[in-house]
Amino acid sequence: MAARTSAGSRTRVGKYELGKTLGEGTFAKVKFARNIETGENVAIKILDKEKVLKHKMIGQIKREISTMKLIRHPNVIHMYEVMASKTKIYIVLEFVTGGELFDKIASRGRLKEDEARKYFQQLINAVDYCHSRGVYHRDLKPENLLLDANGVLKISDFGLSALPQQVREDGLLHTTCGTPNYVAPEVINNKGYDGAKADLWSCGVILFVLMAGYLPFEDSNLMTLYKKIFKADFNCPPWFSSSAKKLIKRILDPNPLTRITIPEIIENEWFKKGYIPPRFEQADVSLDDVDVIFNESGDTQNLVVERREEGPRVPATMNAFELISTSQGLNLSSLFEKQMGLVKRETRFASKCPANEIISKIEEAAMPLGFDVKKNNYKMKLLGEKTGRKGHLAVTTEIFQVAPSLCMVELRKSGGDTLEFHKFYNNLSTGLKDIVWKTAEEGKVEEKDGAAAGSAPSR
Repeated sequence: MAARTSAGSRTRVGKYELGKTLGEGTFAKVKFARNIETGENVAIKILDKEKVLKHKMIGQIKREISTMKLIRHPNVIHMYEVMASKTKIYIVLEFVTGGELFDKIASRGRLKEDEARKYFQQLINAVDYCHSRGVYHRDLKPENLLLDANGVLKISDFGLSALPQQVREDGLLHTTCGTPNYVAPEVINNKGYDGAKADLWSCGVILFVLMAGYLPFEDSNLMTLYKKIFKADFNCPPWFSSSAKKLIKRILDPNPLTRITIPEIIENEWFKKGYIPPRFEQADVSLDDVDVIFNESGDTQNLVVERREEGPRVPATMNAFELISTSQGLNLSSLFEKQMGLVKRETRFASKCPANEIISKIEEAAMPLGFDVKKNNYKMKLLGEKTGRKGHLAVTTEIFQVAPSLCMVELRKSGGDTLEFHKFYNNLSTGLKDIVWKTAEEGKVEEKDGAAAGSAPSR
């Protein structure tokens, strides 16, 4: 596949050809890539060295890379290698196609108890292994739990993880981090905490969410939310089995000293049902080379070069293999969501309009909603003017050509709150209804609805 950074250009880093952006954060961007020697698909996390240095993030990035190197487990995303150019750091990771566990709950609602238990068993296996290596995740939540093509759970995003050297003389961690709804009370208390016990609390919240379809602790007011967490003020829904309720209550114990431990969970009757212990090879891992990627001594022998080949300015072409890699498994129905259907943090629609017309229509629809629009060929960045729950909402848009007369438009939340992105997309889609491709059947249904409502049918 031809990889592109801007429309019509290809970029290669070492033996990898870079493709579409899968996600982006403050300090990093994750891109789909292909190993041109083996043909294997990977994900590459790209960090800007200047930003890392400017924000004094070297310690955290080294920690993330060290953590990924230490962990070799079937339920944890595998890190293949680390490379650096003069300006960037490249972390090559396993690419999984099954999407997020969060999306499974968002699309299907709560999981049946047996299915939830299967994922919980895999989660506990991975967390137990991480803890045995002295590594604590500290930000466990469904969004950080991915699924591979076979539905096997994989923990990702160790950006907030802690290594043993962060533990102080009192044997406790002292950094408040993570996502409020999933965070243990002792972490919020800021008096030092045991990383293993805090991770286990998050696992309990995840198990509740898998089985209930909603969070045990939820409130729009942060202080009220914290009070609920401190008291473990939650109720299990009636469809939970009594043994599942008992286990969740023992995990979501606000006192870390009396909270159940992982060895006790593994012996629990509810947990043991259908349990298969993981099989994998232990590997001795050296961290000696981690410092090399931050080497500023002028030694360039370990540096890679980012090579770019420019082509004509056209929308990036997406072939069948890329199209399938964008979907979950081989189900292409999830690629082109209906304009008012389920909205994920990355959502797409198809259009038969020319790419330039699509760009203009998105700009016209976004500006009245209070968004600043920046265009770069067939990519757009929309930045909300108002500050939301998690800062300014930022949306990245890219247009891909699937066939000569068909484009796929991808909108991805790159900053801000997911719920606010849902509202934004629903509002935006009203302004885009004329360019969204509809099948003949959908068109007929819409015409009937329009006639019944006494309005003109959309084309």
